Amino acid sequence: MLQDVVEGFVATRPKPREPNVTGRGSTREHFEDLFLAHYARIVAILRRMLGDHARAEDLANEVFLRLYRRPSSQDSDGNVPGWLYRTATNLGIDALRSLARRSRYEQAAARAQSNNQIVENALDRALRTERQLRVRAVLVELKPVQAQLLLLRASGYTYKELADSLAIEPGSVGTLLVRAEAVLEQRYRELYGFEEGL
Repeated sequence: MLQDVVEGFVATRPKPREPNVTGRGSTREHFEDLFLAHYARIVAILRRMLGDHARAEDLANEVFLRLYRRPSSQDSDGNVPGWLYRTATNLGIDALRSLARRSRYEQAAARAQSNNQIVENALDRALRTERQLRVRAVLVELKPVQAQLLLLRASGYTYKELADSLAIEPGSVGTLLVRAEAVLEQRYRELYGFEEGL
C-alpha cells in the first residue's frame, strides 16, 4: 500500500528538464551510463597517481561534475571517455603539484621554527623580560607618533601601511622611522646605559 502511494507521488511530479551535458543528443541516463562505466577506472588511475584512495574519489567526483556541467558544444570529437581520462590525469597532476608545494611550505616553516627555537635558560628569559620592560618604559616617553611608528614597524607593517595607518606622507615614513629609532636608542642609553644588541 505504501508502495502505491510512493509510485503515485513520483508519477504525478513533473519531470525537471535535464541538461544536455555529455555530448550530442545525450541525456541524464547517458551520463549515468558513462559514470557507471568509467568511474571505477578513473578512481583507480587517480589512486595510483596520488596514493590516497579518498583523495582519488574526490577528484573522480570532480571529473564527473565537470562533465555534467560541460556544455555540449565543447564535445567536438565525441570522445567523452578520452576527455574523462585526460581531465582525471590533469586533476591528478594538479593535486600532486599542490601537495608538493604544500610540503615545501610546511618544511620551510618547520625549519624556520626550529631555527628560532633556541633553548632559553631562566637567566636569558629574565634578561629578555627586563629589556622588554625597559623598552616599554622608553616608548612611553616618546612622542605618540614615534612610538606608534616603531611599534607598527616592529609588527611587520610596510612603509605604505604605516603611512596609511598614521596618516602621514608615504615619502616621509623612512625619515620619521630613522628619527624615532635614534630617539629611542638615545633615551634608552640615557636611562639604562649602553647595552649589547640594542
